[in-house]
Amino acid sequence: MTVEELRDRIEELWAAAAPDWGAFETCFARLIEGLTRGEIRAAEPRGNGWEANSWVKKGILLGFRRGKMVDYSRDEVFRFFDKDTFPPRATTASESVRIVPGGTTVRTGCHLAPGVVIMPPAYVNVGAYVGRDTMIDSHALVGSCAQVGERVHLSAGAQVGGVLEPVGALPVIIEDDVMVGGNCGIYEGTTVRRRAVVGAGTILTASIPLYDLVRGERLRGSAGAPLVVPEGAVVVPGTRGLKSDFAREHDLSAACALIVKYRDERTDAATALEEFLR
Repeated sequence: MTVEELRDRIEELWAAAAPDWGAFETCFARLIEGLTRGEIRAAEPRGNGWEANSWVKKGILLGFRRGKMVDYSRDEVFRFFDKDTFPPRATTASESVRIVPGGTTVRTGCHLAPGVVIMPPAYVNVGAYVGRDTMIDSHALVGSCAQVGERVHLSAGAQVGGVLEPVGALPVIIEDDVMVGGNCGIYEGTTVRRRAVVGAGTILTASIPLYDLVRGERLRGSAGAPLVVPEGAVVVPGTRGLKSDFAREHDLSAACALIVKYRDERTDAATALEEFLR
């Protein structure tokens, strides 16, 4: 079944009042296979931006609808229960992916490219794509359908949000050669362009403004367009003063993010990936 045929069949099943679950089993197996291989993606670059493949998320959601609760427990202490359609991903050493022992889970339907390193504990959810030589550090999350490029470093505690609903919503996009600092949160379909650096503790969402101190611009997402962090930007947490009389009286401010510079040789040296770790 070609990808185009699979897309059309999933769209038909999604629109049906009573889906043909027998036909869905074949489609779902093909979808999971394509997601795992990286042949099918929940979002893809098109033109100068990215577009969500809503049919992929429809197929995943149908999988949740069809799935039955099963017992995945290891023993009487470590108890786990989930849908039988989304077991932990089967991974072998031949894939050249390092999943270091200690509590990491990768759900089925994720693409892990050769050279990926996952430090424990971490979680990669269904529909996610993780490119070559990317490091996912301890306590990091790659949410459902998130797209992470090559040679990215997600530092300890980084949270890359996921999205399955609404089906047309763009997931978080982290392009190639991005450094995401510890305890960052990147949510609501934010796109981080290649070679950007997101400093530790920075929160990026559609509703938190991003101020470019270098170019004198204010960047913000909206319902129809996500926040986009420019290529090579170095972003750190910031605050902005509130202007109401009450806020001034109490010296209140709100969180924002600041672009303080664009990547240069010093930044490259400070964020260089250690090849020997791979």
